Formats: sequence, C-alpha cells, structure tokens
Amino acid sequence: MSDLVVVLPGILGSTLRDKDGMVWEVSGKAALRAVLSLGGTLKRLKLPSGIGDEHPGDGVEPVALMSDLHVIPGIWTPLKGYDRVTRKLISLGYTTEKGTLLPFAYDWRLSNRYNGALLARRVGEALDRIGPNAKVSFVCHSMGGLVARWCIEQCGMAERTDKLITMGTPYRGAASALDQLVNGVRKGLGPFGIDLTEFARSLPSLHQLLPEYACIESPNGLVKTTETTVPELDTKMVEDAMAFHGALTDSFADRTYAIIGGKQPTATTAKIAGGKVTCYRTYEGKELHGDATVPAVGGARRGLNLQSNTLHRVTEQHTSLQDNSAVLDMVESFLTATDIVPRNVTATEPQVIVPDLVLAGEDLEVTVELKDTPPRALKVALLNEQGKQVESRSPAISETMSIKFDGLAPGAYYVQVSGISVGAPVVPVTSAALVMDCPDV
Repeated sequence: MSDLVVVLPGILGSTLRDKDGMVWEVSGKAALRAVLSLGGTLKRLKLPSGIGDEHPGDGVEPVALMSDLHVIPGIWTPLKGYDRVTRKLISLGYTTEKGTLLPFAYDWRLSNRYNGALLARRVGEALDRIGPNAKVSFVCHSMGGLVARWCIEQCGMAERTDKLITMGTPYRGAASALDQLVNGVRKGLGPFGIDLTEFARSLPSLHQLLPEYACIESPNGLVKTTETTVPELDTKMVEDAMAFHGALTDSFADRTYAIIGGKQPTATTAKIAGGKVTCYRTYEGKELHGDATVPAVGGARRGLNLQSNTLHRVTEQHTSLQDNSAVLDMVESFLTATDIVPRNVTATEPQVIVPDLVLAGEDLEVTVELKDTPPRALKVALLNEQGKQVESRSPAISETMSIKFDGLAPGAYYVQVSGISVGAPVVPVTSAALVMDCPDV
C-alpha cells in the first residue's frame, strides 16, 4: 500500500470562502435555496480577463471537499459528494490524523496548471513528514485527474508517486463543455431563469475540459477546436487549453488506472452552425456512449485503443462514479493489490436520462433505454436526499421507457434504475435531480 493517499474532487467539488464567509457550498437542500441567488453569488467568483495560470488575488480560498449533492444547473450535472470514497480509504487504514490521507480541496475556477503546482507542493510537504522514501497514490474524480496528471508529469512528482487512479476523468475533454461555453449557460424553467455564461467563460478550468480530440464536423471530416473557428470563445483561452492537454504525456501510463463510466447517452461530437453548437452521441457513425458527461473517446489517453484492457469500465453515470460500490471495490483493489471481485456482473446495462432540475408541480420524467438483452423486470426507484425510497415504478419492458414521478415536494432526489429484486441481472445506474419551488416574480 502507498504511504499517502490524496483524494481530488472534480469541478465544483470543493467549498470556497473569502473574508466575508462561504461563497461556494451549494449542496443538498441548500442547492434549492441557493439556485435563485446563484447569479449574484457567481458574479463574485467570476475571474478577470487574461487570468491565465495565476490566482486573481480576490481572497477566495478552498476549504473542504463537498460532502453531498452539489450542482450549478447548466454547467455540470448534479454530483454526489465525496464522503463515501473517503470512508472507503479510512477503512483501509488511511487517516488525516496520521497524515496518510489528504483530501485536497482546490479552487476549481483556476487553471489546472496552477492547482497542479499547488498540489505538488502540498503533497511534497506531506511525504517529507512521513519519510524520505514515502510515496503517494492519487484517487481522483473527473477534473481532479487532470490536476493530478499535471502535478505528476510537469511538477516533478513522478518519482514520488505510486499510482494514479481516476474515475471519469476527461483525459481528452468532453463535448458537453463545448456546448456549455459556446451556447451559453442559461437555465430557465417557467418564470425562473439564470444566466451564468459570463462566469463560465471566465474559467480557465472549464476551457481545459474542452475536447482535445477531433470532434467538430467539417467538410473534411472531424476537426479539433484549434483547426476551425469556434464562435463566442476567446481564441487564446481555447488555444491555451489545448496547449495544456498537449503538454500532458503518457510518461506515467503504466501506473495509471482509469475507471470510466459507460453505456449512458453522452455528447461526443458537435456541429457548428449559425454561431451555435449542436452535439451528437455518435463518433464516425458509431454510438460510443460514455458516462453521460465524459464520452468514451474523451475518457482515454491519446493513442489508446478504446478496446484496451487498461480501461476499467463500469455502467454508471459521471455524477455517481465516486459513490459506486463497484468503483470503490476497484479503488481498493488497485491500492491494496488484493483480489477483490467487483459487485457488477455481466448483465443488462440501462441507459438513463434524468433532467437536472424541475419545478414543483411538474413531472420528473425519467427515460430508460435498453440496448442489450432486456431483463424480465425493471425497478425505477425515487430516493430522497438521505437515500430512502420515496416511491418506485416497475414499467412494462420495452426498448425505450418513459417513467413519470409527480407531486414531488421541493428537494434533492436520486433516481436509481435496477433489477426488480436482489441479484436481478441489471447493473444499477443512479442519477440525481433537484425539484424546486416556482419563485415569485
């Protein structure tokens, strides 16, 4: 086992504060109360033009990892927190008290280069306290894997690193980031609406989630963002983001364990027309899927065949990878090198589509698609924020099913699609949604 384990969350996954108090801790039910004021809150967090790899000096500092459901509607889908993965590591003997567990909160607005360099300093100090020959393993969700890669490959930490374990890291970016940055980040439901476009476009980190792979349709086939004109975006920020990806290498590939979610409808390629982006779920005519946020072609290193046995696949959505039992089994096996069999087995793998946000009084409509051998029975359960089942449906089995939950009180919910009973051959998939009151206008 490694001497030190560092946990890195994805974008939005760290709480932030300034001299006046907490400026980002929107989670759980607090997300419902905060959505209406997000526009004003995020104006305080908007970064100045040309920030590059620097800190803006605005007094904002990271505090801790998000513990439960957190979300900015329209920028990234609702994500579960990091309590469960942290508890798994504690069960293996890693603790903050002994200095062997380091939950690394970081200012997710900033460039991954900045945070990667900061991570290298913090990890170096922690290893020095343990001993001269101590080594670290990184356990990362989503963008946290990019921060760790920069730390390892560009900040001299390769020799002191034992393993890099990533869950849903966009090694080559995600088309959904292109959609958000070009089309704008606007969320509107009834009279409720917020526009986070300027905030989103100020973030170097979000630009570094843009797809590095060729994904934009052109008369000559698919091209990269740097090989065409991308409307609305700062060309220098796009070029700098692609330079970030270009500087990352495969130098640590033999000690990297990439866990990727799959079998979920995922934006993969894009077409630009009329100053807007339209995303598609196919790549060169094939529907490759992904984890509903990171496509398969973006979840693997450059030059790696998607059939590679170095990619560890789990049927799950991006939002729940760090909370998935099979994923946590894999993390344990990678860290301890013991023979642990993940709970998932070859089975029906449902594709699930759930809206991020609906108003109270509206139906929460869940779409389930079955591309594999259909199960005899299926359960679509609605869970509250504490994980307690509120209600469930057992729809008639077909290739595409629409399940509606109505009369929901405002709150945070999880939708879990699974077999009708324990042991049923259906891989469970979990997604999150928020139901909020219609604001007075």
